[in-house]
Amino acid sequence: MEKPLEYYRNNVKSLINMIDGMKTHGIENLVFSSSCTVYGQPDELPVTEQAPIKPAWSPYGNTKQMCEDILRFSTQSYPVKAIALRYFNPIGAHHTALIGELPLGVPNNLVPFITQTAIGKRECLSVFGSDYDTPDGTAIRDYIHVVDLAKAHLVAVERMLGGKSKLNLEIFNLGTGTGYSVLEVIKSFEKVSGQKLNYKIVPRRPGDVEKVWANTKFANDELGWKAEKTLDEMMLSAWNWEKSLVK
Repeated sequence: MEKPLEYYRNNVKSLINMIDGMKTHGIENLVFSSSCTVYGQPDELPVTEQAPIKPAWSPYGNTKQMCEDILRFSTQSYPVKAIALRYFNPIGAHHTALIGELPLGVPNNLVPFITQTAIGKRECLSVFGSDYDTPDGTAIRDYIHVVDLAKAHLVAVERMLGGKSKLNLEIFNLGTGTGYSVLEVIKSFEKVSGQKLNYKIVPRRPGDVEKVWANTKFANDELGWKAEKTLDEMMLSAWNWEKSLVK
C-alpha cells in the first residue's frame, strides 16, 4: 500500500518482458504465479475460479488482475499458452529445514513474523484487527504448505509439456479449501513449538480483506493434485526452518 509503483513496475513490466522474450525465442508455455488477491473480498465462500473479479484491495492484487488480463489477450494473439495458479497463502519450509522463507527486512507476512518473534528477532507480533465478522474477530486465510504448492507447479508443467491443456489460458486455485484465522494460526504455532508467542491486537491494516479461502475442486479434479499438509505441519516446518538459521 505504501509503494504501489514498485509493485506495478516489478510485476506488470516483468511479465510483458517475459512474453516478449517467449515470442522472440519460440517458448510456448508459461506457468504464472497469480494470487487469491485477484478476488478482492468474494461474495461467496469458498471462492471458485468462476467468481467475479472484484476491485482489488491492494496494488499487489491489482497487478495480479492486470497480469491475468495480459495473459488472456496474449494467449489469444500469440503462439503462447499459460496456466495461472492462484496461490492462496503459501507458508512453511522444506522438511529438511534446508530451504525456507527468509524475508528481507521486516516481514510483511504472518508466519515469518510469528517465527521471528518466537526466536527473538522481533519483540512483538501485531495482529491487525479483532473486529472482523469472523468467529474470533481476526482475519481468515487459506494457508497452503509451500511444498504442496511446488508439487502443483510440477503437475502444471507436465500438463503443458504433455499437450494436455484444454484452453490457451487455464486458471486454478491452489489452496487447502480450509480457512484459518490469525489467532488459530498463532495457537497452532504455540502448540507445535511449545513457545508462548508475544502478540498484541492493533487496528486493521489497509489492503487486507476480511476472509477468503479456496474451493479447490477444479484443481483437485482437473490436475489430479491436492494439498496434503495440515496447519500444524506447516507451522512446525516454519519453526524448524527459523531455528536452523540460528548460528
